Amino acid sequence: MDLLALADFNLVARHGGFGKAARVTGRPKATLSRRVADLEAQLDVRLFERGARKLKLTEEGRALYERTSQLLTELEETATAIASGGQTPRGRLRISAPLMFSQAALGKLAAGFVMQYPDMRVEIVVEDRPVDMIEEAYDLVIRVNPEPDINLVGRPFLHDRQVVVAPPGFAWPAEGAEVPAIVRGVVRKSDRWKVTTPDGPRELAVMPVLAMSANTMVRDAVLEGAGVARLPLSLVSGDLAAGRLALWGDVEGVKVALWALYPSRRLLSVRVSAFLEHLRQAFPQGTPEELAAYLS
Repeated sequence: MDLLALADFNLVARHGGFGKAARVTGRPKATLSRRVADLEAQLDVRLFERGARKLKLTEEGRALYERTSQLLTELEETATAIASGGQTPRGRLRISAPLMFSQAALGKLAAGFVMQYPDMRVEIVVEDRPVDMIEEAYDLVIRVNPEPDINLVGRPFLHDRQVVVAPPGFAWPAEGAEVPAIVRGVVRKSDRWKVTTPDGPRELAVMPVLAMSANTMVRDAVLEGAGVARLPLSLVSGDLAAGRLALWGDVEGVKVALWALYPSRRLLSVRVSAFLEHLRQAFPQGTPEELAAYLS
């Protein structure tokens, strides 16, 4: 089998069409089309259904892509490792990461990484949706409390917890009374939060008065005195230490872990290994306090 034709087939399959693959890679569209046609002739199967506007993998094409894309990636990574002496990361690293962590810390982390490894080119896509690492060509995915996936391996590198915070002048409401609250998402009716306090578990009756789409906005509203909120400890630890906010307790049963994930059936590249080590050095214990100190 012609490996060059197979590589071009993978490019077209990954990008969903000859035109897009040509634009992204700078390769001539006609060359990609000819290589894929040659591969189809060699295998005596049709790999793509060529519609008027859309290119779609056939069943045979999808099977070939799923079985060869990882192998080609491993070959490329092995060649890169050999060319770099097996130690110095170089080349492209594509990462998918959630919005909040990206806004809070990933810009600083990524800047430090490319300054440490000037031959690296890092692309970060911010999104909270689940992604297909192989189909979308990600090398690494960062997720909050991810669902188990037999196709992925990884480890948590940061732990956080949710706490209830309030303006310093607020008092815990009397039995049956409600306290104004700022929530993330949409305003709902009255709610009850289960909170672990120094005196034991309690229920807090709240009336949402503001809804925000980002935790930083929620924090700002609490600092202004509009109500109480549930927020990550790492986001508010500085305000708690300075007395700008008061800690009412931990949100019962809510633990937060950030995981770095990569495909299990794939060699761990020098690039991914280096970025994982960069995360470990930034957060050696993986505690909320370390994240807070890093952000400050």
